[in-house]
Amino acid sequence: MTDETPIQQQMESLRTEIERHNRLYYIDAAPEITDREYDRLLRELEELENQYPEFSTPTSPTRRVGGAPLDRFESVRHTVPMMSLSNTYSKEELAEFDRRIRKLIPEEIFTYILEPKIDGVAISLRYENGVLVRAVTRGDGATGDDVTANIKTINSIPLRLSDMMPPTVLEVRGEIYMDTAGFSKLNESRQEAGLEPFANPRNACAGSLKLLDPREVAKRPLDAIFYATGELDGIAFETHEQMLLSLKNYGLRITPKYWLNGKIDDVLDRLDELENMRHEFPFEMDGGVIKVNERRLYDELGFTAKSPRWAVAYKYEPEQAETTLHAISIQVGRTGVLTPVAELEPVQLAGTTVKRATLHNEDEIRRKDIKVGDRVIIEKAGEIIPAVVKVVTEKRTGTEQVFEMPNECPVCGSEVEKRAGEVALRCTNLQCPAQVKNWLTHFASRGAMDINGLGESLVEQLVDSGLVKNPAELYSLQKVEVLGLERMGDKSAENLLTGIEASKHRPFEKVLFGLGIRHIGKGAASILANEFKDIDTLMKADLAQLENIYDIGPIVAQSVVEYFLNPETRAVIEQLREAGVNFEQVDTGGSSELEGLTFVLTGTLETMTRDEAGDKIKKRGGKVSGSVSQKTSYLVAGANAGSKLEKAESLGVTILTEQQLMDLLGSDEQLEDKQTGQLGFGF
Repeated sequence: MTDETPIQQQMESLRTEIERHNRLYYIDAAPEITDREYDRLLRELEELENQYPEFSTPTSPTRRVGGAPLDRFESVRHTVPMMSLSNTYSKEELAEFDRRIRKLIPEEIFTYILEPKIDGVAISLRYENGVLVRAVTRGDGATGDDVTANIKTINSIPLRLSDMMPPTVLEVRGEIYMDTAGFSKLNESRQEAGLEPFANPRNACAGSLKLLDPREVAKRPLDAIFYATGELDGIAFETHEQMLLSLKNYGLRITPKYWLNGKIDDVLDRLDELENMRHEFPFEMDGGVIKVNERRLYDELGFTAKSPRWAVAYKYEPEQAETTLHAISIQVGRTGVLTPVAELEPVQLAGTTVKRATLHNEDEIRRKDIKVGDRVIIEKAGEIIPAVVKVVTEKRTGTEQVFEMPNECPVCGSEVEKRAGEVALRCTNLQCPAQVKNWLTHFASRGAMDINGLGESLVEQLVDSGLVKNPAELYSLQKVEVLGLERMGDKSAENLLTGIEASKHRPFEKVLFGLGIRHIGKGAASILANEFKDIDTLMKADLAQLENIYDIGPIVAQSVVEYFLNPETRAVIEQLREAGVNFEQVDTGGSSELEGLTFVLTGTLETMTRDEAGDKIKKRGGKVSGSVSQKTSYLVAGANAGSKLEKAESLGVTILTEQQLMDLLGSDEQLEDKQTGQLGFGF
């Protein structure tokens, strides 16, 4: 017998009915009622919820229009990292992909599944007991932005799964995209309103997800397709196809077409079939994704540093278009490089209007014999950056003009130079406004100092007004100066200055990355920070020392030495030091109690993620490996452990439960106590 009142029962019945029609419309493509009838049901529910707010629910269909604007996006760590796929552009490489897999699992019989590759924005949704609790962007693969409020505005995404007994945890991964028809209408309305149209559907989609007002997101034609999983609890899938069909049964949209193939030759044939359907899908599609269908083999096949070995993306040749190159302009980058850019007669290419294309450098212009006034063939390199492929020389009229790179920087007028062994021209003035703007944008980026609110438009103002000439001067900004900038209110100014102050305490490796040293990415910055521990030791390092470091080659070593020899950059470093920016690798407080032991983690852990468990092991001197071998000391098996568990058992490796691992590790407080005693500060 139910305790619900008749009104509650009526409201719940309406919610169920509306959700059923959502599924029929968005998932099954078999609507039973008209849009007008659907709107009537929605209005009836909305009126009841307004009249009886005590009976409202957070998963009601009426909540999709979006709530109040957000102050910012929270950063969330993925329970299972969101890895990217390796790309291939030839069928020969796909055949090699097949040979590698068969070499790794010679005794196994398996199949492949082929799906269209959607050009959208990767997303991870977390359902707990059937209810959507969180939506997170890919970010850097380890952490992303919580965009739950924005994702809830997408009608095709269920707020609760259509299953009476949903799993305890279901994380689904997929792609948010903007359908091509909706994208065209959106751009038309923006142009009518006097706004700049979006460059392409993917950019429009990414920009929509970054909006802080969910009500604005609700106006955008966003949709989603799901094709993978993250953390699972209370459910397991034997095959990828079974997973897809299960997601569809839960009310989640999956790809409208996929192929199951027994051999790689069948996959190659289906790829041609898929390419012929390229413009039949409602989303931008730039290739196919090939995956091993049998999920039990995933652990055994394993991963590289960035990608799974059991899947690969095959990308089609970019589409091309012919147009006229009217002029060549020059852009100045963060390191002073002058990049020529083709100014084109606007032309449609892969569904977007292209007006500009990169020409890379002077040598490229000479090699391709590109002249101003030429008819040229352009394509989207990797479906992202338009590039000039070749000149249509047979259409030359004799009026075309040879282009010469400038002898001075077009932004600041300083001398330009070409360094030995390089093809690029560089502006020699470190105070060049263009260089400073790019440097500041990089310095403030998430992977570096992560200064919230310091985007490109604000950087433009800071440099153009003369307030900031290098990253160090950010730390001397006064509130009254910031308030003088356009569209800068009191709260925004406070938030910016708070963000700048907080950045002083970023880890040394992020500071190093933020300095913008040529050839130093996040990985190299981390290696250097761990090797040298502080900025002074690094600045004294010579070529031999640097080249002897694993993964630091001669080009990177030379770049580091040259950077620190420059008196202007050393002056900026001293300014940063005086401002209180962290230039030391902080001791994370490790110990050696697990030294010599190698751990492998598999399955889903309950109290922490595998990354967190790995960090705790390494903090105590142990090593973490991705594969089981005779050298493995312990295998830690969580829920849904796969083939790694079987292999460990066959090799006689000691198996630990999560609780046994926690007992072995002890608490972080115990670790701190041990370290305090070791240092002689214990009682």
